Amino acid sequence: MTVKKIAVIPGDGIGLEVTKEAVKVLKKVADDHGMQLELEEHPVGGTAYDLTGTPLPDETLQACKNADAVLLGAVGGTKWESLDFSVRPERALLGLRSELGLYANLRPAQIYGDLVDASTLKREVVEGADIMVVRELTGGIYFGEPRGIETRNGERVGVNSLIYSESEIRRIAKIGFEIAQKRSKKLTSVDKANVLETTELWREIVTEVAKDYQDVSLNHMYVDNATMQLIRAPKQFDTIVTTNMFGDILSDGAAMLTGSIGMLPSASIGGQIGLYEPVHGSAPDIAGKDLANPLATILSVGMMLRYSFNLIEADEAIQKAVIAVLDEYRTGDIMSEGKKQVGCIEMGDRVLEHL
Repeated sequence: MTVKKIAVIPGDGIGLEVTKEAVKVLKKVADDHGMQLELEEHPVGGTAYDLTGTPLPDETLQACKNADAVLLGAVGGTKWESLDFSVRPERALLGLRSELGLYANLRPAQIYGDLVDASTLKREVVEGADIMVVRELTGGIYFGEPRGIETRNGERVGVNSLIYSESEIRRIAKIGFEIAQKRSKKLTSVDKANVLETTELWREIVTEVAKDYQDVSLNHMYVDNATMQLIRAPKQFDTIVTTNMFGDILSDGAAMLTGSIGMLPSASIGGQIGLYEPVHGSAPDIAGKDLANPLATILSVGMMLRYSFNLIEADEAIQKAVIAVLDEYRTGDIMSEGKKQVGCIEMGDRVLEHL
């Protein structure tokens, strides 16, 4: 039996609760697929700061580096907002991405079960939409130098630099094509090549990489048009690959097509070790009250099984279980008429039953 080491870092707020339910599902599915688990839990974020004075303790970082995959709950909360920027909980996430070499963020936008009515768009527009946004995570305008605020001609000027090297574009493009191969073999590369030279290079490199993936259909789209098309006709998209900033914006836009950002998982990959986490935050206002929705974290476990361990059937089993549970049960954030409201723990148990 294969042994896989998973670093579990629940983090802050509801992260502790949703991660516990996700681990229950992970254990069940791993057992069903002949995978033996070695789980290690470590603090991160504000919780880690309270314990050690740093949001990413060396012990936690080392455990993540030694793992086969990392499961993260959530980080942050009002309790730590007054801390110096350098030790805020969110710095732990940036540190992990950097240390683990995670340059690609995968954000699916898919409507599970009859949650289609939770979308603000018409049913016929969004029903059946299934989009994967592949966002470059460690380059672009968020990290480019020079940057900062300086004085020019007697007034303050803000400076940020949009920079991408050929190698950075090539590696994220490869991830985009590989993800598309596992889906519907259709890739849309989003840029602003008509205005920004950096993304003119982006388009050139993505087109070059496409020669190695003849089974994938590639098209290019300017980001302004892509934003419009995402709202007008989202089902035209399957896999999208784009820059750090465009991906940040488009993935949240795509997420809201589903009507509930609290239902969506994500993965950060690129290095040897993948990091899997729900899209939602730590929700400190409901932490510890058994009100949290664990489904996004449970679905993140599915992504882990698919992308780190190539257990596609296991991911599909989890998704089917979630859809079946939603037919009858809901947590408060996605509650609708005719359904039974349950807490975080019971929702996790219901998914287990369907597995």
